[in-house]
Amino acid sequence: MIRLGTRASALALAQSRTVAAALSVASGQEVDLVEISTAGDRSSAPIPQLGVGVFVSALREALLDKQIDLAVHSYKDLPTAPADGLLIAATPQREDPRDALVARDGMPLTGLPSGARVGTGSLRRIAQLRALGLGLEPVPIRGNVDTRLRKVADGVLDAVVLARAGLVRLGRADELTEVLDPLLMLPAPAQGVLAVECRADDPDLIEALAPLDHRATRVAVDAERALLATLEAGCSAPVAALAEVTDDGELYLRGAVLSPDGAAAFRLSRTGTPADASTVGRLLAVDLLDAGAEEILGVRQ
Repeated sequence: MIRLGTRASALALAQSRTVAAALSVASGQEVDLVEISTAGDRSSAPIPQLGVGVFVSALREALLDKQIDLAVHSYKDLPTAPADGLLIAATPQREDPRDALVARDGMPLTGLPSGARVGTGSLRRIAQLRALGLGLEPVPIRGNVDTRLRKVADGVLDAVVLARAGLVRLGRADELTEVLDPLLMLPAPAQGVLAVECRADDPDLIEALAPLDHRATRVAVDAERALLATLEAGCSAPVAALAEVTDDGELYLRGAVLSPDGAAAFRLSRTGTPADASTVGRLLAVDLLDAGAEEILGVRQ
């Protein structure tokens, strides 16, 4: 029996069940889900106030205490610094990383009237909504997908922006109004990616998890998170990034740093080889800092 630790939200359970099924096939063993409550789940405070790693630390403690054998995280929730004694053993193939809009009356983002109330818990999304100059009113919200969608259905909000990957994993993709072009709304680093983590001293489980790893996804995440780490920005900071391996085998990375009010936005890109993914991410971060993002983030090179 392999014990898989997961948060208890509907989305976390859906993600973990997918990994559990794949691991059971790969290992030939039964995989049991163990629900663990995290500090982020127990708090109603805005996500930026909670800090980095609030949805992760309890799972990692359970791993190190050997209460569970592996944990499944939304990769974008992980701090960029590695955890002693633990290893990201697999990054399954990425779900669509783009953001999605669910709006009243089926309106697209650019069709929302000035003053429309758009809910999101992300500083990155808030900054990009403001940067569009459409006169939209971002409204900070917390809660699971059901809670957020209900605010639109009940007329509390005109729309919400959330990750398309979450809607897909919950089987609710048919409820979205519009998938947002990254030119309008660049995703968070590692959005749509799962991180499967285990103890570094568990070679049998590491071997069993190897078939779940997707190389192009891992390359993209390496680039995006190297950019995030170099910018010294947490997972809730107004930083966006999206890397893709093109059909001809080239790595293409886009990154953006925005001021919370959307008045200042720095958007740049870099290309390189998949083998140099982390280097491409670091170099693009330096480019952004040189362009002026340092003033937003307060980073000193």
